[in-house]
Amino acid sequence: MTNQIEATANKTDINNAFETLVSNQYKVGNTLPEERIQKLSRLLKVILDNRTSIQNAMMADFKRHPLETDMVDIYPIISEIKYVKKNLRKWLKKQKASTPISLLGSKSYYKYESKGVVLIISPWNFPFNLSLIPLVSAIAAGNTVILKPSEITPHCSSLIKSIVEEVFSQDEAVVFEGDVDVASHLLTLPFNHIFFTGSPRVGKIVMSAAAKHLTSVTLELGGKSPVIVDETANIELAASRICQSKFANNGQICIAPDYLFVHKSKLEPLIQALQNKIIEFFGNTPKESESFCRISDSSHTLRLKNLLNDAINHGAVIIHGGETDENTDYIAPTLLKDINMDSEIMNEEIFGPILPIIAYENINDVIKHIQDKPKPLSLYVFSQNQDKIDYIINNTRAGGGCINHCAIHFYNHYLPFGGSNNSGIGKSHGFEGFKDFCNTRSILNQKYPTVLDRLVPPYNDFKQKIVDFTLKYL
Repeated sequence: MTNQIEATANKTDINNAFETLVSNQYKVGNTLPEERIQKLSRLLKVILDNRTSIQNAMMADFKRHPLETDMVDIYPIISEIKYVKKNLRKWLKKQKASTPISLLGSKSYYKYESKGVVLIISPWNFPFNLSLIPLVSAIAAGNTVILKPSEITPHCSSLIKSIVEEVFSQDEAVVFEGDVDVASHLLTLPFNHIFFTGSPRVGKIVMSAAAKHLTSVTLELGGKSPVIVDETANIELAASRICQSKFANNGQICIAPDYLFVHKSKLEPLIQALQNKIIEFFGNTPKESESFCRISDSSHTLRLKNLLNDAINHGAVIIHGGETDENTDYIAPTLLKDINMDSEIMNEEIFGPILPIIAYENINDVIKHIQDKPKPLSLYVFSQNQDKIDYIINNTRAGGGCINHCAIHFYNHYLPFGGSNNSGIGKSHGFEGFKDFCNTRSILNQKYPTVLDRLVPPYNDFKQKIVDFTLKYL
């Protein structure tokens, strides 16, 4: 009975907060660029003031090293805020548009206006980064916001709530913590836009709920992001950068390399280089390394352990790591070879520190494999041959990616970030993130008389000649 009362009260709180945000949406939507910049400046200050608290929350939830938290959670937010502040005045100006001669006497423009009340549902793997960067875009666009962080990282979610409450009033932005029941109730409300980061499976649920209200969505999903190392690649460089992006945050990164294709001539050198880098980064016993964090919770640890066991049962060979400890949510940095393509690990996003390695002879076999799978969020190519790089990129499809690096495209504000189809819908970061939270409103201002004023009933031969001339020459 107690749980039912709490659930009902929580729904009432959510509904009341939603109505408050609805009633205030036009006031917020009409704020000047300077007012929005002031809000972002306050958010920047509060984040910097809470830097140590953010590091401590990540340590409590993930056992993640403070320096890694600085790099992958705090820096991207700070950088995003600074970039948006610098450009927001320009983005909010009326944008001139050309007008065809057939509409002579008019002028055209478009403007980016707020969508209204938006919902942000963020994941657990980068709690601050993937909660606050969308929030920055939503605030810059002039929306009111409900933010739902993940219950899997309770220390981080609680701090996110405190930060938002310190910066914004209750009629601008609110945070609701809670489990799937809270998220499910939020999805019943008629938001004007939903920004969701998570798995394709849950993304389909979000999109289905949004369809009931014809709510627009941004879906930042995942997928199996491949990395290709060809025979011309710098092996030492590739190994270092692959390890850096694969094992940061214990592999719990949507754009981490999910599996690796390497030309057979470079298989053994690359394996040796990857092994050396793992030891260099985390020592001979990564479990004791302060630089190697943990899996988010026991259910994900068990899932990864099952993936690993299934791969071994299908013939895969562990060539590095493989140790697991469910009691401490530990999975060692692990390399696999002799992979059976029918094993679960090749058909499910890994989202952990396990890297399958597959040797290839013909690049077309690699491309065919990628083409036959759902579009990945990212694709990475290590090569010194530009023709091969172009061939791979032109014959595959992915949300984004890097050449001779992994994952760092996420840090570039000038690049839209997002997936395609199974790996996502819409884009985020910088101008693209701002635009996804806006409606692009087109305006035509008829200043002077136009020939269209003459083309009204009753129709006659003279009017027909005008239309004929227009169709032929204009």
